[in-house]
Amino acid sequence: MMTSSMLDRYAEVAGPEAVAGLHQMASRFDGQRVVHVNSTRTGGGVAEILFWMVPLMRELGLDVQWEVIEGDARFYEMTKSLHNGLQGRDIMIPPKWADAYHEANRAAAERLGPMLADADFVFIHDPQPAELRSLITDVRGHWVWRCHIDVSHPSRVAWKFLRPFVELYEASIFSMPQFSQAMTHSQFIIAPSIDPLSEKNIELPQEEIDNVRAQFELDPERPLLVQVSRFDRFKDPLGVIEAYRLVRRYAPVQLVLAGGGATDDPEGAEVLNAVQEEAADDPDLHVLFLPGDAHRTINALQRAADIVIQKSTREGFGLTVTEGMWKSKPVIGGNTGGIRLQVFDYGTGFLVNSPEGAAHRILYLLRRPNRIQKIGEAAREFVREYFLNTRHLREYLTLMLGLSHGITDRIFANGE
Repeated sequence: MMTSSMLDRYAEVAGPEAVAGLHQMASRFDGQRVVHVNSTRTGGGVAEILFWMVPLMRELGLDVQWEVIEGDARFYEMTKSLHNGLQGRDIMIPPKWADAYHEANRAAAERLGPMLADADFVFIHDPQPAELRSLITDVRGHWVWRCHIDVSHPSRVAWKFLRPFVELYEASIFSMPQFSQAMTHSQFIIAPSIDPLSEKNIELPQEEIDNVRAQFELDPERPLLVQVSRFDRFKDPLGVIEAYRLVRRYAPVQLVLAGGGATDDPEGAEVLNAVQEEAADDPDLHVLFLPGDAHRTINALQRAADIVIQKSTREGFGLTVTEGMWKSKPVIGGNTGGIRLQVFDYGTGFLVNSPEGAAHRILYLLRRPNRIQKIGEAAREFVREYFLNTRHLREYLTLMLGLSHGITDRIFANGE
């Protein structure tokens, strides 16, 4: 079978065998309807994944829709609190927030109900639209809850609220075995991935990288540290600033904290304000609040970096880690969640548990430029083998094939 132009380009990166395998698997689902539902089209890793997954599934012959649940301010307060609770923070759920959650899901069920009930496969992403399965009962296809966050140690309040909804699904997907909860249905493990041909990851001309460096007044003669993430407490931007200041005692480094917001994250502005206050009056500490479509700018900043940082204290997977590694950068990552799947000490970067640990590893690398290059090269090859979207899509198709044939006892992890 001849591949399309888009998939031809992926064959150049991931290999023609990978793309041929996708065509072979997808031929079994030709014309079947697949619907993805999440809470936002911009901001965060879920939206980025669906941005490439939906068109690639369509190219492979599936009828794919991407729908978004909507709600008012109370709904987003509720879902952000629920997200934090699932990651272990103690929370309370006021009745008005719970009511807003139910109202938003009921409205989505009314709007999307016929489409979802008739779909062959429905993938509901994360807690925000999880109640939909309980509201749409007469369904003919397979419903899967895809959880992108670590729910291994949730607060009792958060899990008590969510569990009755997710137990109704035929299966669930987690990014790591350690992220899951004991449930009555089948669970599958599919790690996230990056799109190597997206604006955020495609190769850039050096002139464009230099222009972005000049735009933000970054000195090309001094080492640059870059963390790209939403302004979220779990990303620990204040801890990154503390590590930077420790490094500054010994090396003339610059730091960029770059990110944006998401429509489903009402805490972002509060965290951004705290970071800006902490960074005030330091010309070498650049806090950049970027629009949701600033993908090439983020790409250029990561490529301009000497070291990429992602010092999260809790993390679902950490696609910004994958992005930095794809650009041949060593990554200093928080010793948590999916970062552990990607960062290996002295191999692709370093795992750290504190600002002091991050500063120690940054100085280790800055004093060994050859080590920066070797670790960066190894990091890129690791991503090529395990974390490109062709592998990710293959595992979705494998899961769909298994559900179609009633297979419920297999777990897929990184293609194995």
